[in-house]
Amino acid sequence: MASDLGDASSLEPPSAPLLETRVPSRKANRKGGLPEAKRKGRARRLNKEAEDLVSGMQHLDLAAECLVPIGTGLVWDERMTEFHCLWDESFPECPERLVAIREKLLEWKLLERCVPVTAREITEEEVLLAHSQEYLTLMKSTETMSEAELRSLSDTYDSVYLHPNSYRCACLAAGSVLQLVEKVLTGELRNGLALVRPPGHHAQWDKMDGYCMFNNVGVAAQYARQKLGVERVLIVDWDVHHGQGTQYLFEDNPSVLYFSVHRYEEGNFWPHLPESNSDAVGRGRGEGYNINVAWNQTGMRDADYLSAFLQILLPVAFEFQPQLVLVAAGFDSVIGDPKGEMAASPACFAHLTHLLMSLAGGKLVLTLEGGYNLQSLAEGACMALKTLFGDPCPLLEPPHVPCGSGLRSVSQTLAAHCKYWKSLRRASADLPQESEGDTGITLPTSHPPPEPEVPPRPATEPVRPLPPFHTGLVYDEKMTQHYNMWDSQHPELPQRVSRIFERHGELRLTERCCCLPTRLASEEELQMCHSPAYVEAVKSTATMKPRDLHRQGNQYNSIYICASSYECARLAAGSAFSAVEAVLSGKVQNAVAIVRPPGHHAESDAACGFCFFNSVALAARYAQRLAGRPMRVMILDWDVHHGNGTQHMFEDDPSILYVSLHRYDNGTFFPTSEDADYDRVGSGPGEGFTVNVPWNCPRMGDAEYLAAFHQIIMPVSYEFNPELVLVSAGFDAARGDPLGGCLVTPECYAHMTHLLSGLAGGKLALVLEGGYNLESISESMTMCTRSLLGDPPPALGRLKAPHPSALQSLARVVAVHRKYWASLRLEVPVFVPERPRTRAGRGTPIPGYTPTEGTPEQLASPAAEPLEAMDDAIVALSSLHLEDENPAEAGETAPGSHSPDSSPEGGARRKDRVSLGGAELAGDSQSESMLTSSPEGTEGTEDGQSGSPSAASSEGAEPAKGSQRGSPSTGSSSGEAETIAKDTKVTPPDSTSMSLEVILLDEAAGGCSPSCELLGEDPSDGGLFYAVTPLPWCPHLDAVLPVPSAGLNVLEPCAACGSQAENWVCLICYKVCCGRYINQHMVAHNSESGHPLVLSFADLSVWCYVCQAYIHHSTLLDAKSHAHREKFGVGLPVAV
Repeated sequence: MASDLGDASSLEPPSAPLLETRVPSRKANRKGGLPEAKRKGRARRLNKEAEDLVSGMQHLDLAAECLVPIGTGLVWDERMTEFHCLWDESFPECPERLVAIREKLLEWKLLERCVPVTAREITEEEVLLAHSQEYLTLMKSTETMSEAELRSLSDTYDSVYLHPNSYRCACLAAGSVLQLVEKVLTGELRNGLALVRPPGHHAQWDKMDGYCMFNNVGVAAQYARQKLGVERVLIVDWDVHHGQGTQYLFEDNPSVLYFSVHRYEEGNFWPHLPESNSDAVGRGRGEGYNINVAWNQTGMRDADYLSAFLQILLPVAFEFQPQLVLVAAGFDSVIGDPKGEMAASPACFAHLTHLLMSLAGGKLVLTLEGGYNLQSLAEGACMALKTLFGDPCPLLEPPHVPCGSGLRSVSQTLAAHCKYWKSLRRASADLPQESEGDTGITLPTSHPPPEPEVPPRPATEPVRPLPPFHTGLVYDEKMTQHYNMWDSQHPELPQRVSRIFERHGELRLTERCCCLPTRLASEEELQMCHSPAYVEAVKSTATMKPRDLHRQGNQYNSIYICASSYECARLAAGSAFSAVEAVLSGKVQNAVAIVRPPGHHAESDAACGFCFFNSVALAARYAQRLAGRPMRVMILDWDVHHGNGTQHMFEDDPSILYVSLHRYDNGTFFPTSEDADYDRVGSGPGEGFTVNVPWNCPRMGDAEYLAAFHQIIMPVSYEFNPELVLVSAGFDAARGDPLGGCLVTPECYAHMTHLLSGLAGGKLALVLEGGYNLESISESMTMCTRSLLGDPPPALGRLKAPHPSALQSLARVVAVHRKYWASLRLEVPVFVPERPRTRAGRGTPIPGYTPTEGTPEQLASPAAEPLEAMDDAIVALSSLHLEDENPAEAGETAPGSHSPDSSPEGGARRKDRVSLGGAELAGDSQSESMLTSSPEGTEGTEDGQSGSPSAASSEGAEPAKGSQRGSPSTGSSSGEAETIAKDTKVTPPDSTSMSLEVILLDEAAGGCSPSCELLGEDPSDGGLFYAVTPLPWCPHLDAVLPVPSAGLNVLEPCAACGSQAENWVCLICYKVCCGRYINQHMVAHNSESGHPLVLSFADLSVWCYVCQAYIHHSTLLDAKSHAHREKFGVGLPVAV
């Protein structure tokens, strides 16, 4: 549809400076007086801080991140067809397998899209990486054997035949995989597929097995580690037969994570081994690194395989952080295969490949294993290859629900591995169990058996032309004309969209996108979701005077209006229409809309939370109008605030699945409605199609959001099977946002986008909602756009354990929605770790720490190296459960993170001294990192290094802190995160000399009610510690007044109750009051007076009630020095 507001040229990066925010007239400014002048001064200082941050970031070559490897390599060599079974022409492992795949590649026009990789033979030295010298010599001798000798030797193995060319072809197969792996790891290629035979995953150290001579993926993993410097390799084996050879090679090696999903049937299916079951988890140092999902019946379908990947493989893989992913890609589980007797569609392997492409920076190599129905094999391989190119995953055919047997198998594997991997742990919902099957989908106990004799139906539209452009982008500078006339520092700034668009230009993303035209939504289109009266009311504001606009805005919740607001809101909605239309018409594969004002709070008859017209809701209805039917649309709202308007518009509509991830804080976070809680599931025919995932405390980050995606959002989404996915893409959950108080990184947004792009045939549109830190939203949205363009999501870095409160929220959502969604009906016991236990307890040793006692294997482990000074500190502090922040999170403190309201002394930190192996740690308010004891709990600490499962230990729980109500109209400053002082020198803990019983953080965390309910701990326990880095500045320092001439009396009792325990002094009026855990009189004083800054007489720390953070600044030194002199007789040390 033609635009009436401009054309594609509006997307050219602006050469002029960014649009300045309009401010009230001078006449209006005079009325502000001194308060207005102070407010402006604070704003200038905040802007200076932001400018310094931007200046620092300009020295980074962030544009270089866009340079990603391109090209998908393909290995196919006709020489690997030159062997067959001499005595059985019907043997299933035959040359025709490779020929059939090549023919399908030509038919689907895929061959010309590949980068050919020349096959090479493996060297003997390389073979010895995974096989013995005696075995290699024997296999080499087969080249000169007679047929009788070959048959005689073959009979000594299980399911094997030998040919004079078998050895040479096996060398070609293994060497070709190494060739492809090397090109991927060096960046010459992005990923690749090796079409080789003979297969390899059954081959063992010293014998052939199951058609296999050399273990192709096993040799490749060892080659990558020993020759190419890779530290962690993930091997995924989706062949229908268990790859016992690969498992044996790595079962004691923590550097290789082996995941296999295979037919088992309680050991009745080949290779008939008990170690193919889910309880085979590895041994020694490799315990926990061997994961088997064992199917106990035939006929497993797409939904069963997706459940195993989403619920087990992806969470563990994100925790393991592989640097290379190898796939033993057998296609004998595709429907029609005579060996597998499974019912997975060829399209399923496109989705499995897509899920793996988010790992290891996209370094993914698929190696052909089994597959014995030629049509099934060829289509499965081609589907996986198309996904490696970046083609969208096709829609899956029904049924979309996993069967009961499949869910039991997944549950058994979860139960076996939750003690090793913190990402697999579940919490108790503490809710009555809902009956299943009353509403929604009935869970089948098994799938109908497939018909192996009938070849699978050919994949639909195998050569369907791709859209001419991958990603569309819609933006119009006119949307910056909506502004706040009365508050130029209002968080919903015009620069939000202009800065995002500018960042797209800096990273050269705009030139990679198709520029889509913008347009105004018509009044009739607005009435698809809004009442005519409301549309007319907003329209009337275009001609109002400023005084009337102010009055009109006050009639709504958190709304400002100017004369341009109506047109900008129509333009935002119309731009969302343009994005959806381009996606559905096939012009682009996906799209991103940089629009404002946001929309998801807007109700059908009222503006709310900066929102006028609900752009995403309107876009969903517009899509259904274009389709001429109620097409299935999924709306995912990851804005930190609940999209109340969107939920209300679709709560009775089963054609719209609405899923919201948001901060709730037990109903105290904006929009402060119980409709945002987990038990609001929709009504009438739409019951079950509203899924709310509410966080009940701040500082939720990557670990929590990914857990929600893996456990709930993606399983439900695949079951719903949408035809279009719309994202209410608010970025106020991003790290650094002043309103959200969460810690989601830009990289995590890329991963979430990648997961969603596997749905709906890739038809996905992101529409901007909230987000109020200009740098955070710019980096986050550009990460999403890069993911839409097909760039591999970047590594996330080490993930901490999901917060116990988040796990409980997820458990409650599952408990309520399992009766609607069969994919949620797992039966996983709540993990209860043994106690007491230290980080150096039984199981995987602390990486980098040499145990004084242990097995010879542990003592000889490459991981058991001498500790440097830094490692010493980390190990010891880990035992105290100090937060080892993700490096990407350093520098941010969420609102409500630490406060006098949440510490035992009204905010003062007790000077606890702990003996650890002869070393002492003491709290000191003058040090940059302060060791603090608090029943409020702390954040979780990590297990030494990424990639190590925490053996039988429950990880990192960060209880909710006392958080203030958050709304779009009120925010908090964002500062630095708590970090451990890097120069701390501590001796590693010795269990024989520890004077403090150290137990796991998630067993001892207290203070946060959800966490306490979850863990059953006493919040008054004072044995928990955390490190605090105070903010170096806050905007309320101007309020500090000089110390009275009489000085300070640190022994002065509380003015209200006379208590002399844990008192604080107000730095504005110098009134002395007691803290929260005495009689809370300083808390009351703050509420009554509004005075923000208080000084603790206990440890001389300063707390700001408004910023909800500790502050250390030169302005405070006078008061601190007076108090220090009164306490100790001397002033503060000069270094303070």
